[in-house]
Amino acid sequence: MGRVPAPLLAASTSLSEGRERLHSPAQAGQEPFDPPPSHPSALPVFTTTLPTQVTLPIEPGVVLLDIGFTGSDPNHGFLLGSRQTLLETKDGGRTWEPRSVAAAQDEGFNYRFNSISFAGDEGWIVGKPAILLHTTDGGVNWERVPLSAKLPGTPVLVTALGGKAGQAEMTTDQGAVYVTDNGAYTWTAAVQETVDATLNRTVSSGISGASYYEGSFSQIERAPDTGEYVAVSSRGNFYMTWAPGQTYWQPHNRPTGRRIQNMGWAPGGKLWLSTRGGDVYFGSPTSEKFDQAKLGSRGFGILDVGFGAGAGAAAGAGLGFACGGSGSLFRTEDGGVTWRRDRAADGVAGNLYAVEFAGGNGFILGNDGILLRYIGSGGGGGGGGGGGGGGAGKA
Repeated sequence: MGRVPAPLLAASTSLSEGRERLHSPAQAGQEPFDPPPSHPSALPVFTTTLPTQVTLPIEPGVVLLDIGFTGSDPNHGFLLGSRQTLLETKDGGRTWEPRSVAAAQDEGFNYRFNSISFAGDEGWIVGKPAILLHTTDGGVNWERVPLSAKLPGTPVLVTALGGKAGQAEMTTDQGAVYVTDNGAYTWTAAVQETVDATLNRTVSSGISGASYYEGSFSQIERAPDTGEYVAVSSRGNFYMTWAPGQTYWQPHNRPTGRRIQNMGWAPGGKLWLSTRGGDVYFGSPTSEKFDQAKLGSRGFGILDVGFGAGAGAAAGAGLGFACGGSGSLFRTEDGGVTWRRDRAADGVAGNLYAVEFAGGNGFILGNDGILLRYIGSGGGGGGGGGGGGGGAGKA
């Protein structure tokens, strides 16, 4: 039976009206980018060989947005993208086959699948226009969970929460965070105040650019261990954080004169921040003090940063990559203290948008169907439980 939506942002909200990871990348260079959301990884031990570009059975022009592997089989995973792209692998990402979901094809929309996440064999996908897909058998079958028309914003991030079947967390581009523990029949709002209302109260407190807020975030990332969030305003003039238990998002001034491109989580509970001029900074989520890293991006925007623990790395240090426009790829082996250019990607003709780690392997996602695969220390496994999507894996 269908369910009646509860009031917007109420403490308990029925977003599901029955049962059955927004972003348009810009051209490379120094112009502002609007890349897809990326999600911080769970820091597996990871060493790499040279990257291999994987041939995919998709149309030219598809932008890849997220990747995730089931918790029961580290070689079984799914790749998401624009134009309703859904690909499946059963060999750790070496080869991919197209999948279709009947429940997402009967309305005439061309969905953009933003985020995927698994806990065991239970998985979730969200996309734009607003859509939520759910599986309990490792992606053999997907059912659609209808969402209320009162949902504030578009779902951009989903996290499968382990421990109990049916648990998930969904986040929208307007900063709404909802949690379900019954397979998406009902949802509870974790944030009790809209971002607009928060900024109206804090504009006078010195948050530069808050009066220019356009109603949505360009980037949202979830910390895999703590469930904290960091989000970048659509214009990049400030950022906001939220932690479980807080009633509203906390606004922060950007630490540099240049606008923020993206933000996420680094080893040791730190934040990383990239600017639209290609600079990268690291800082604490409890302060607005950031230190600039020596990266040398040559002015190309850095669109994502991701870390693996790194074999033999000291605590808080590790192997990581930063990717960006025109095939820009940089590597660190000390948790982001020093960086060097990874020329193995110099021949890639496109923009690289997301760094994803899954088990012993790593993946770089880009536009025009670009997928680079790094083979890690495990050699063959394609992913770990809950990898990709939703903030639990790169979130």
